[in-house]
Amino acid sequence: MINYNFIEGEILLFDKPYRWTSFDVVGKVRNYIRRYLGVKSIKVGHAGTLDPLATGLLIVCTGKATKQIETLQASDKEYTGTFVLGVTTPSFDLEKEADASWPTEHITEQAICQTAFSMTGAQMQAPPVFSAVKIDGKRAYDYARDNQDVIIASKPIVISEFEITRIVMPEVGFRIVCSKGTYIRGVARDFGRALGSGAYMSELRRTRSGEFRVSEAFDPEVFCRNLKDITPDRSGKAI
Repeated sequence: MINYNFIEGEILLFDKPYRWTSFDVVGKVRNYIRRYLGVKSIKVGHAGTLDPLATGLLIVCTGKATKQIETLQASDKEYTGTFVLGVTTPSFDLEKEADASWPTEHITEQAICQTAFSMTGAQMQAPPVFSAVKIDGKRAYDYARDNQDVIIASKPIVISEFEITRIVMPEVGFRIVCSKGTYIRGVARDFGRALGSGAYMSELRRTRSGEFRVSEAFDPEVFCRNLKDITPDRSGKAI
């Protein structure tokens, strides 16, 4: 039997669909919980943004569990995906069209694996200009979309694992375990540069955050439909 207490607090796991924003998931879940519990408002937030072009695990907290968001955000993350070598885009992913091409003839499988190994450990990373980093109260992507040059300070990150899972040139599959605040698009940029070429990220999926795994996650549409079968009691507890 489903037994949720959304007001006292729940930690919900969702598999964010492609092209949904993290806010789309939070907004939909909040509206359905509010409607089916018959309350005017309820706190709902997520513990770590996923870009619209990424899929995978999004942790959503309700009620009093929103106090745990900061702790949950601090957990390490695991991602899988694909880099494409020899091409760059301004956003380092598919949000923007290609702006330059680079040689790849010199890149060997050995070089790819060695570069991944060399990029593990503690390091400084410059966030992409197309990111939500705030500069003087304004998001970096707002400057970028207005074609304004900005300088974003590098931040400390840790890549604890960087495994190459597939090489079918120019595509390189990967699995990365990293600290909070790591931009995998930024890893794509740095990976291409380290290989004497360029690269962008064509696919990204978050498979784990801390102890939580995407295999345990709900499809948000299915979760919201299933709320119709939940009857809340007067305490706000869905039984």
